[in-house]
Amino acid sequence: MNMIAETKLEPKQVQTMQNSFKMLGRNVTVHYGAKQALFDVNLAIRQNTVTALIGPSGCGKSTFLRCLNRMNDTIDNCRVGGEITLEGQDIYDPSIDVVELRARVGMVFQKPNPFPKSIYENVAYGPRIHGLARSKVDFDQIVETSLIKAGLWNEVKDRLHEAGTGLSGGQQQRLCIARAVAVSPEVILMDEPCSALDPIATAKVEELIHELRSNYTIVIVTHSMQQAARVSQRTAMFHLGQLVEENDTDKIFTNPDESRTQDYIMGRFG
Repeated sequence: MNMIAETKLEPKQVQTMQNSFKMLGRNVTVHYGAKQALFDVNLAIRQNTVTALIGPSGCGKSTFLRCLNRMNDTIDNCRVGGEITLEGQDIYDPSIDVVELRARVGMVFQKPNPFPKSIYENVAYGPRIHGLARSKVDFDQIVETSLIKAGLWNEVKDRLHEAGTGLSGGQQQRLCIARAVAVSPEVILMDEPCSALDPIATAKVEELIHELRSNYTIVIVTHSMQQAARVSQRTAMFHLGQLVEENDTDKIFTNPDESRTQDYIMGRFG
């Protein structure tokens, strides 16, 4: 059984885990007003690994994902408890610059949301506001490199100054991934990034996730168990705001420790 999911962690255990993992959630709770959405979640995110968060709708997986770059800060009545660290540093510490945090922990949303700007400016926007480049040559290099990493360069290199919103849905989502990559994040969060895409575009994004794993730590929320099995190395199962278990993806899908995980995978609820 995965004890990370089942127990509250002692400080010495936490320090050992912080030295081993990219991000670590310790006893994480979330309340929306009087309603509690997460209950004492303990989850370690491994470096250069794709971790899939699965579970039925409303189980807390997207809520937990949004805790990892403090997107829940934008919700007035949301309170986050416990501790989440990035390389051992508490990301909810008052001294943390949230803008800088969100550059280190990027986000790709469910629906493609390119800015109403050119393809070039969509990618250059982040480096510009973060002061990562000064000359046009530097911006050109960042844009090209980011689009190559997102598997989009060959499709758009001759129309960089056309509107990003004019691309197909799948291309728009890869543009959003290029935009996230452009500020050199350490972690990329993906909240059901393929739910609005057709099967061909989904396959391209999944292939891209495989390629990105060598340079980035990725956490993906997905309703598709087939997708979780294809793209991830670790899988965490959520139910009713609790982390049921987390383990190697192969084990979760073939021999889970918890009956709730087995029942969900077999389609008995969800």
